[in-house]
Amino acid sequence: MSKTHKISFQPGIESLLQSGIMDGQRMGLVSHLAAVDQRGTTSAQRLHDDVRSTLACLMGPEHGFFGVAAAGDHCQSQRHPDWHIPIHSLYGETRKPRHAWLRKLDLVIVDLQDLGCRPYTYVSTLKLVLEAAAETGTPVTVADRPIPLPRTIDGPLLDPRFESFVSAIPAPMVYGMTPAETALWLQKTMIPSVQLSVAPMQQYTRNLMPIPSAPPFMRPSPSIVSRESALCFPATVCFEGLPHIDHGRQTAMPFQLIGAPWTRAQPLADAMTACNLPGVVFHPHLYSPPNLAPRRPFSGIRITVTDPAVFKPVLTGITILHTLAGLYGRDRVWNRKHLRPDFFDKLLGTDHVRLALLDSTSPTTIAAEWAVGHRTFIKQRSAYLLYKLEKA
Repeated sequence: MSKTHKISFQPGIESLLQSGIMDGQRMGLVSHLAAVDQRGTTSAQRLHDDVRSTLACLMGPEHGFFGVAAAGDHCQSQRHPDWHIPIHSLYGETRKPRHAWLRKLDLVIVDLQDLGCRPYTYVSTLKLVLEAAAETGTPVTVADRPIPLPRTIDGPLLDPRFESFVSAIPAPMVYGMTPAETALWLQKTMIPSVQLSVAPMQQYTRNLMPIPSAPPFMRPSPSIVSRESALCFPATVCFEGLPHIDHGRQTAMPFQLIGAPWTRAQPLADAMTACNLPGVVFHPHLYSPPNLAPRRPFSGIRITVTDPAVFKPVLTGITILHTLAGLYGRDRVWNRKHLRPDFFDKLLGTDHVRLALLDSTSPTTIAAEWAVGHRTFIKQRSAYLLYKLEKA
């Protein structure tokens, strides 16, 4: 007789299904196809098949419930082709659930695979869901999932002047909280009237990937194709504001590559290696972005995170920018026709980083100015952490 395999880790959807909180409830689910259990079954399928409750509608974030829309593309609401229930878009005509939708529900469940990085807009959607639910008195339960960097606090805090959908919460750019922890923090600091409960993960610590018995990786958005892309996203997302410098979005390694027609792989890799950044190494890498083929391949670099526990992604990203300017000239980086300085500042949540880099301020000096804000945030954040750091 075979022994029953004991699952050591369970995502929040398992806690939710075991809790009985949904029994007899008419539910709406904010989710996508990346939210899966250990067998790869989506949370939407699990809830749809649960006979104790009724899944009345779905709501999809940026990229849509099916996760295929490109970054920034508006998604249309539709009906599920098999279940014949509404799929309301939260990245189209509205980004905040309409009161009319919520008033038809007894409970809203949020189950999103997030990255714990402020520009990754699922946290913005979470905030707006909590706000709308508070306004209608609709209870919300957040089913929790791991994030790539659960211990890491990095990058500038949000300057309120630069609040936007890619910088919607007053936290550092990388804030080291899971979706449920973030929801508890948002309830306490911004949305106290929301009726919130959380479904925590089981047998999870703040140890980093890989997690034993973790669900299979499913892309949470079209360009987060791997765990490695997820780790590098906070380092290179700022290059969305510098479209003349490629960051691999159209390649098989999105957010892991940096290159341009004028970069040279070995000198750039050597210069980045000489910076002695923690938890990351840089390799010379030749590649051809599909939108530029068949032109000469870019001679760039590939980023490899070797120790997520000490990796500082935002520091890494601004160091790459500082090094590019040092090797190839400031104008090559910052004085180009297609530069999007306003969007760069929105992604960083401040204009201070860009202005300091333009002034040739060292990345370590820029990062040192984040320290006071980090200490305050870390103290505040500690009250909402659900999981301990497992010690060796």
